[in-house]
Amino acid sequence: MSGTSDSGFAAAVAAALSSDVAILALGESSDMSGEAASRAFLDLPGNQQQLLEAVVSTGKPVVLLIFSGRPLVLDWAAQHVSAIMEVWYAGVEAGPAIADTLFGDVVPSGKLTMSFPRAVGQEPLYYNQLPTGRPIQRADPAHPGYIEQKFVSRYLDVPNDALFPFGHGLSYSTFVYSSVSLSTQSISSASLMHNRKSQPMVATVTVTNTGKRRATEIVQCYVNIRGASTEQPVRNLKGFARITLDPGQTQTVKFPLGFNELSFYNAKVQQVVEPADYTVYIGGSSTATNAAHFITTP
Repeated sequence: MSGTSDSGFAAAVAAALSSDVAILALGESSDMSGEAASRAFLDLPGNQQQLLEAVVSTGKPVVLLIFSGRPLVLDWAAQHVSAIMEVWYAGVEAGPAIADTLFGDVVPSGKLTMSFPRAVGQEPLYYNQLPTGRPIQRADPAHPGYIEQKFVSRYLDVPNDALFPFGHGLSYSTFVYSSVSLSTQSISSASLMHNRKSQPMVATVTVTNTGKRRATEIVQCYVNIRGASTEQPVRNLKGFARITLDPGQTQTVKFPLGFNELSFYNAKVQQVVEPADYTVYIGGSSTATNAAHFITTP
């Protein structure tokens, strides 16, 4: 796993050349995770990157299986291989599960519980970060309104966002989300404080399977709060629903929202709902853009 010998490289390249598709199983050994197993670098251990590049250079499609107990830096792989499957340490049934997925007998539906960085210098990297005093805004060259400026919260050499964000996961099908609708545009914060079991707000979205396979999607609901007495993350996961759809099928998904979903801890470590502005995002990952807005009144 972490050696430097290239004695098997020629055989791996030859096998790839004689195959329609190359499947590479790379990553960490199980003893590289857990207690007393921290790593300063998150690249593929040893000379695995060199092996990967040698096989990719054959021009054959490459499917990369990543065994790891942590997010790794896979930026080069993401640009050069046909598919990446993060398999973690799946136990004694790992082999059959991986084979069933690779051969299409099972449609993958897993979502990442951690963000994968583009570079180790991005760590700690997490989706529910606090907003900054210098937001990136139009400092991204890919943005239509790009303005060249220095004093913004960004890296000079890599984008700010994750390579694979929290909640991300592809399928052998595709899904389209409708706009998010809300059952009301305002809620009394006092009423939520008084009745903490009520869920007077319902966020609704429809999801359509636009692919050719029956597949499962994990629909995720995130909430952002602005104007609260203490700064709040850019978004927090507040609910998810697992739905299975046939090709062309559409399903409505509802997320009830109440005290538990709309509250936060103030400076006195009290769980409260205050008058504030809220945004609800619903989609297939933490980068969901379909959103709706409402307010909480006194």
